[in-house]
Amino acid sequence: MSDKIACTHCHLEFSKDVMIKDGDHYFCCNGCQGVFHLLSDEGLDSFYDKLGDNKLAPPSEQFEDASNFDSPAFYERFVSINKEGFSEVSLIIEGIHCAACVWLNEKALTNMDGVVATNINYTNNKAKIVWDDDTVKLSKIIEMIRAIGYDAYPYDASLQEVKANKERKEYYLRIAVAVFATMNMMTIMVAQYAGYFTGITPAVKHILNVGEWVLSTPVLFYSGWPFIRGTYYGIKTKTVNMDTLVATGAFLTYIYSIYITVTRSGEAYFDSVTMIITFVLVGKFLEVLSKKSVADTLDIMNRHLPEDIKVVENEKIVTKNVNDVKVGEVVLVATGEKVAIDGELVEGNGNFDESSLTGESEPIYKSVGDTIVSGTVSIDADVKYTTTKDFAHSTMSNIVSLLENAMNNKPHIQQLANRLSEYFSTIILALAFFTFVGWFLYSSSFEQSFMIAISVIVIACPCALALATPVATLVGLSIASKRGILFKEAVQLETMANADTLVLDKTGTITQGKPAVVKAEIVKDFDKSLLNSLLLNSKHPIAKGVMNYIYSDDLKCFELDSLSNIPSQGMTAMYDGKMLAGGNAKLMRTIGIDVESSSESSEFYFAYAGELLAKYELFDMPREDALESIQKIKKLGIEVIMLTGDHERSAKKVAELVSIKKFKYDLTPEGKAAYIEELHKNGKKVVMAGDGINDILALANSDIAIAMGNGSDIAIEVSDVVLLNDTFSSLYDSFKISKKTFRMIKENLALSFVYNGITIPLAMMGYIIPLIAAISMSISSLLVVGNSMRIKFGYKD
Repeated sequence: MSDKIACTHCHLEFSKDVMIKDGDHYFCCNGCQGVFHLLSDEGLDSFYDKLGDNKLAPPSEQFEDASNFDSPAFYERFVSINKEGFSEVSLIIEGIHCAACVWLNEKALTNMDGVVATNINYTNNKAKIVWDDDTVKLSKIIEMIRAIGYDAYPYDASLQEVKANKERKEYYLRIAVAVFATMNMMTIMVAQYAGYFTGITPAVKHILNVGEWVLSTPVLFYSGWPFIRGTYYGIKTKTVNMDTLVATGAFLTYIYSIYITVTRSGEAYFDSVTMIITFVLVGKFLEVLSKKSVADTLDIMNRHLPEDIKVVENEKIVTKNVNDVKVGEVVLVATGEKVAIDGELVEGNGNFDESSLTGESEPIYKSVGDTIVSGTVSIDADVKYTTTKDFAHSTMSNIVSLLENAMNNKPHIQQLANRLSEYFSTIILALAFFTFVGWFLYSSSFEQSFMIAISVIVIACPCALALATPVATLVGLSIASKRGILFKEAVQLETMANADTLVLDKTGTITQGKPAVVKAEIVKDFDKSLLNSLLLNSKHPIAKGVMNYIYSDDLKCFELDSLSNIPSQGMTAMYDGKMLAGGNAKLMRTIGIDVESSSESSEFYFAYAGELLAKYELFDMPREDALESIQKIKKLGIEVIMLTGDHERSAKKVAELVSIKKFKYDLTPEGKAAYIEELHKNGKKVVMAGDGINDILALANSDIAIAMGNGSDIAIEVSDVVLLNDTFSSLYDSFKISKKTFRMIKENLALSFVYNGITIPLAMMGYIIPLIAAISMSISSLLVVGNSMRIKFGYKD
């Protein structure tokens, strides 16, 4: 058999007889040979120095034709034009598995004429490429990627969701295996510990050790794989992290226990292996659960817009996909339908619900010539409008784009435990190594030195350090959930605890989002059943507010004739041959009743047979618990600010009612987001609470985004925290629980380091054997768990 040699490019080994010889180099295929010469010609042969001994998959020679990347359909869907006029695309690069691969792709693409910038994210292999389409075509860029041994396809959020779900399922299985093995290990441990006191034969002890060996093996190599993998990449990047300490402690304990089991001497500590992996894996899983995908949120937003709309062509109504509608086409919007593309009304008039954009509950009247924007809903009229933008550049699409940028740039606060563990892990490994060397030089006994070094690692096992954050976090999350507070990311408890500014949306967050009658003026006594019968035929928020005010069990429902809804005015009907009318002052004047409107609140008039019977003033009142909760939040040292798209008088009135001194009014969604950014520039850590689409940009730019339970689906999906029971007191509870939890985390970390500061020197001096080290490790973990439980017992409403 011929000797095997490594391919000069991919480093895979093959028989010398099948290799392609090129001077002093050997290649496994023409693809590798071509890539090698391409890199050499481009001056990128230093790639092989960075690659080291890593192996690459040989490039495939059967790639799909890259010309489809230049098709108009592809450009329309995936390619955008930036402010400088250059083309941008997001691609997923297949085949990247190390930093050298990222370096090679970035260098190869950046060196191409016409490529302005290339940025590849190693964590998800997502590449953002900017190029001048007049100089180089996208197909040529794809061909370059393929020429150096990789492949690319357009970024698709749905594929990222599949990947995230797969990762979660893998963790579920790893935890299940670890918990199953640990529980069975405990039964063996009971037998072993009982044998220490009542006596146990060497044969039985050996059998028990073998049983623990069998149980700990899948825990270490399957459940503990994330730590082993993290250690591997840590070594490659020359960093020492918590994964390194976990894997080292567990693996060395595993090796030592195998030695004990095989030689039938001493004590095996397979139980420590399973406990180390199981406890820390739970904490690791919290990180996986806390990941939030921008693509998920954007998909949810897109689902709130229609995919197909009705367009008028040659006096016929046809259905088109929103992406196919061009500027200048006439679109038909029926009552209750959502506007998908920005435009200008050309036929019809009526009220439009813009709460998804402005956050304000009161509909806006639109007539011919007025602008309507995507995301709004026609409440009471069928209208036609001419598109002034295409779908990709309409208001809602722009918000999606801005949201993606905001969430990608969202600040991330790293866990305190992870920051500390980086130095802790390095120090412990160094101490264990020097302990081994020192004892070996002193005693010349490998077994004794090895056992003492293991004691140092086991007793300093990061269980207590790793549990300091997740256990306290789980207790805090449990308390929060019982109070209707859902934290989507465990790490947000810490972030919220450090926040110093609370920004509140007005409508639907501070206020109830439902206009209520604040003043009723009865001009003449009348049968309220008449008014109720009229109001039952309207879905307008004002009508609902009045109906709620007059409701009683003895109200009757009369049959009305000639019912008519008058856009932006109210409604009329006939009863007993006479006209019923309910609406605003404009409607009253239309039917010949002279009224004057002077109130800052919304007004509703009711008339019958040409005579005014009642006048109701409505106001969107603050939530009942808003004032008390805001005052409590202020006592926590948090500044409270209100933002609204409403006018100054309404904003000022609400701010005064809830004791908020600082507020901003007449703000667009982009204006709210810009204000959050301004707070960040001033060093503020911002919590934002909102309830609608108009708040999502500000929510995405804040450090913590909170959605009220009755808010829109989009706001809830974008948020980090959801107040399920929709009470303002829950907002105060979320701050209090966060601060209490974070205080417990710091106490747990202190306990962990005090414990290690005492026990590690004792272990280094040889006073602690691995058995006692394992017991001490367990005690330290119990101390952390017990201290965390104080959150539960110490929290008071």
